[in-house]
Amino acid sequence: MAQGKGIFKEFEQFALRGNVVDLAVGVIVGAAFGKIVDSLVKDIVMPLVNFLVGGSVDFSNKYIVLSRPAQYAGPETYADLTKAGANLFAWGNFLTIVINFVLLAFVIFFMVKAINTARAKMDLAAPPAKTPEDIELLREIRDSLKK
Repeated sequence: MAQGKGIFKEFEQFALRGNVVDLAVGVIVGAAFGKIVDSLVKDIVMPLVNFLVGGSVDFSNKYIVLSRPAQYAGPETYADLTKAGANLFAWGNFLTIVINFVLLAFVIFFMVKAINTARAKMDLAAPPAKTPEDIELLREIRDSLKK
């Protein structure tokens, strides 16, 4: 029983360390932020890109059938062929994911850039910290020695 208490105590020390709690908070906030960025790309950026291009930028149904199941007579869509067990070279799905990644990376880049700009402005607006007395005294001594 004493061994069990020791393990529990050790686990408690591990779990309640600051960096473990910080990591947990970071993962939770990161997941929520990921949903926001995903929605921004999917619901705002992609419709604008589709509008500017004049159609859908979705290549997910572009593929080459390498082999299909014997006697398959179903629909010739990516989802149905995959479900039936066909071997597909799904180049369009890969291309769509790459395009989404690049757009997502640009959106995150510009969001981080905006946050950094806002932080820099906040740092400039903050009054400079008062110099501690001992530093002021050392500066006075230095300046008097220079004379």
